[in-house]
Amino acid sequence: MASAQPHGGDHAALMDSVYRGQRHIYDLTRKYYLFGRDRLIDGLDCALGDRVLEVACGTGRNLALIQRRWPGVRLHGFDISGEMLKNASARLPHHVQLAQGDACHFTPMALFGQDGFERVIVSYSLSMIPDWQGALAQAAAALSPTGSLHIVDFGSLERMPAIAAAGLRGWLKRFHVAPREELPEVAQAIAQRNGLECTIGDGPLGYYRTVRLQPR
Repeated sequence: MASAQPHGGDHAALMDSVYRGQRHIYDLTRKYYLFGRDRLIDGLDCALGDRVLEVACGTGRNLALIQRRWPGVRLHGFDISGEMLKNASARLPHHVQLAQGDACHFTPMALFGQDGFERVIVSYSLSMIPDWQGALAQAAAALSPTGSLHIVDFGSLERMPAIAAAGLRGWLKRFHVAPREELPEVAQAIAQRNGLECTIGDGPLGYYRTVRLQPR
């Protein structure tokens, strides 16, 4: 297991305070409102031996599912919260490489001794990262020349009833979560800078949004 100290100590401390107790019930509760994750994993189209990285891997729930859905891939994950990594370490086999790191300030070589990844996944974490644009740019920079970046997060909520959307936003705010409505434009700009193709998708009622950056 690799390790590294995260940048952004204040945000790391905040995330540890949020998840110190919640990590024990995180997966049980989040399955009722973090939609689109399994669909994203099914669409990874991994090949044997592909290097897969999850940015802000949390409890390791997605990495465990990727291992079952795409056997033979090489899994890596990091998170800024040491508390969440306790769950991931307990859940995942030792060959999965885990590290503590900041999504806004990381390099594949420093964390894992890799020059890039064939698949990079960012699942419901941009909505919790203050400099989410920087984190998205870092994730794109972590791709191998043939790699693709896969994102799922809260959408615009624009097709939900107004009172339901307002209630959801208020509830999410209690957990330091804010839907990133500018995600499509920011992703398209990053794709253009990196010579990548950007594909945007929306879940039912605009509840969640998917983004894929891949070679043209």
